[in-house]
Amino acid sequence: MEHSVITGDCITALARLPAASADLVFADPPFNIGYEYDVYHDRRTGGDYLAWTEAWLAAVKRVLKPTGSVFVAIGDEYAAEHKVRLDALGLTMRNWIIWHYTFGVNCTKKFNRSHAHIFYYVADPNRFTFNPDPVRVPSARMTTYADRRANPVGKLPDDTWVLRPQETDDHFQPESDTWNVPRVCGTFKERLKHPCQMPEAVLERIIKAASNPGDLVLDPFAGSGTTLAVAKKLGRRAMGVELSEEYADAVRKRLQQIEFTEPEVEVTPKKRKLSRTAK
Repeated sequence: MEHSVITGDCITALARLPAASADLVFADPPFNIGYEYDVYHDRRTGGDYLAWTEAWLAAVKRVLKPTGSVFVAIGDEYAAEHKVRLDALGLTMRNWIIWHYTFGVNCTKKFNRSHAHIFYYVADPNRFTFNPDPVRVPSARMTTYADRRANPVGKLPDDTWVLRPQETDDHFQPESDTWNVPRVCGTFKERLKHPCQMPEAVLERIIKAASNPGDLVLDPFAGSGTTLAVAKKLGRRAMGVELSEEYADAVRKRLQQIEFTEPEVEVTPKKRKLSRTAK
């Protein structure tokens, strides 16, 4: 099964890929807030950063299948600008997800930063893959109110993903219907040598819901390789692009270390073509 990492600029690399080839794209681009990457300069002028954003988003749109989905993670500073550009490409938004986490950015003259945005878009609002059953969670009707009207197989997660802040243990228990996934902190075993690393559980939910086994999952900013690693574990084909040779090599080693087993048996193995009103 295909699992590869291309070293180089994402716009150039995506231009070399076949059009309409990716079933799912997950992109976690630089936020332009001064992160210390080894080769990328994360302090562009606003105009330069947005021009670059338009270019890579257009490149993603070209390689996205007509039935494909794209998720973009971004910070506050340029969230609105990304949405405007995704809309302008003719893509359709399904969710504006708020990912709330603890161990965020400690601020002194404003409220601490403890969230990011994840935009979920599809190429065609009438034809796209969405598998609800693999990502269902127990509802409050089931766990709290013993309501007989509760769906016995659970509900779809909400569009606010709460990663259990330490100050709200009384409210966000493991059995609740919120998404209790910790951010990848420096002391976690999952942590790799990369300044920005997404938790595997975040990608697991996205990949299970928006793709099927054998589909191609593409990450134009491979980074630590989380998207590709989870895609491989779930029996998808995985392709990433990474500007840094050091990071790209680390991703390749991470993929090699994954012992491939049979893909998980999912409730909806076949592609579901959902309408705009699908629940």
